Amino acid sequence: MKLSTLSFNLSISIATLLMPSAYAVDKIENCQQSDDKALERCYDGVIDSLDRELQTWVNHHVFNLEEKALVNGRYSALKMFKRAQSNFITFRENNCRWRYLAVSPEKGASIAYKKCYINLSQARINSLTEQPATAQ
Repeated sequence: MKLSTLSFNLSISIATLLMPSAYAVDKIENCQQSDDKALERCYDGVIDSLDRELQTWVNHHVFNLEEKALVNGRYSALKMFKRAQSNFITFRENNCRWRYLAVSPEKGASIAYKKCYINLSQARINSLTEQPATAQ
């Protein structure tokens, strides 16, 4: 498969996956009206949706950075992006975990964790969406 065809297919996939982001916001707003158990289940659905979208954006940037590295022979941006993503995952986990621990053993601890996870994931998606990391 040609590189340009692969880029086009990836662009179509990303465009398709932009829609769940708007849907996730609607789901978060709908989640606010639920009781605690339903709220947790609703947040789980939002998290699943955001995780898929985030992975799509990560894959997009990795693909483009790999493509660029093949052309210019410099892999430092790709390595740094992968490190930044790994550090983000660690940061998100630790940042949300302390929020959970601060609330526990109270009832809202898992809700605090999930809200934190959703907010940080959405912020990362927004950052990757705006990032022209692959500008030629």
